[in-house]
Amino acid sequence: MSKDYPHLHDSVRALLTESDESRIRRIRADRWVGYARADAALSAFEELLTFPKRTRMPNLLLCGPTNNGKSMVLQKFRRSHPPVAADVTSEGVASIPVLKIQMPPGPDERRFFGAILDALALPHGASESVSRRQDSALRHMQSTGVSLLIIDEAHNLLAGAQVQQRRMLNLLRWLGNELQIPIIAAGTAESLHAIQSDDQLANRFEPIALPRWGYSEEFRELLRTLEALLPLRRPSNLAKPALAQKVLAAAEGILGEVVAILTRAAVRAVTTGTEAITVEVIEACGFLSPSERRRVAV
Repeated sequence: MSKDYPHLHDSVRALLTESDESRIRRIRADRWVGYARADAALSAFEELLTFPKRTRMPNLLLCGPTNNGKSMVLQKFRRSHPPVAADVTSEGVASIPVLKIQMPPGPDERRFFGAILDALALPHGASESVSRRQDSALRHMQSTGVSLLIIDEAHNLLAGAQVQQRRMLNLLRWLGNELQIPIIAAGTAESLHAIQSDDQLANRFEPIALPRWGYSEEFRELLRTLEALLPLRRPSNLAKPALAQKVLAAAEGILGEVVAILTRAAVRAVTTGTEAITVEVIEACGFLSPSERRRVAV
């Protein structure tokens, strides 16, 4: 079979014997796609995780446009360091090396510590004081061995009034000092502006950028990787200049949009029997670019 379908990854070739419905489900499923920028970010995360405790811990800020792969990188890292249930550890206490939360919308201290308690699967009452939530969150983070905290959607910091923004920025600085663990924040460019508004935090959070994609050999390699993961019986040759530029323009340089285009086009390729993604298939699949979606009349 490998000789018949050399354009596909070994793990994908076996899917070609499945029904069209099954292949479409596979096409639509989430999948990890490695690329140089993501691999560099993951390497930086790994280094941070093994950093020895000290008074001033280093932190990272993963920033880039919406839907450009930040959350997928964070999820990939967290899956590499899964929690261990209490009944498995010798101490009889759960081990959570990497804890991930989202910065709440309209953030304040109560919601922030509530998000931590939720991530730790700990109950908390709506009427609990901020100090009680704070004490509980810190105590359980220490007891479960949290070594690194991930805060996704960090741009939500800007949803509060300026005074509240300052309080939350102070809280992040205090939290890192108190627990002596590194923090990875992730968000859009607005999160970078928010953190850089605090001189002390700006010095502690090193930015890692996931910018929009441009037409390059790296982008063409990304398309080759994606093509190898789509169970289509004919090669699409996505990396050829005309097709690569078509995908890039429609996606407006956003990774999530690239995946969305190819997913929709691959489904159409299966349902129509084309079995390959072409310029004509992309044009027929009804995909609207982000800017086109913003201009849709209602």
